[in-house]
Amino acid sequence: MNEIIPGQIWKNNKRGGTYKIIALAKHSETLEDMVVYEALYDNDLSKFWARPLSMWQEIVEINVN
Repeated sequence: MNEIIPGQIWKNNKRGGTYKIIALAKHSETLEDMVVYEALYDNDLSKFWARPLSMWQEIVEINVN
């Protein structure tokens, strides 16, 4: 598993978008580890997002047919 470090650029294997890691943070209520990231593509909803670290580290199976 790759270490997640602010400044890294990651590619979403499901959707193909790229993201820049902004920071690692804690959820204010649960203290769950979170990843704050910036979408490096046009997105009308938001440029900045947060996702639980556990979801960020999930292993994704990709069908290559």
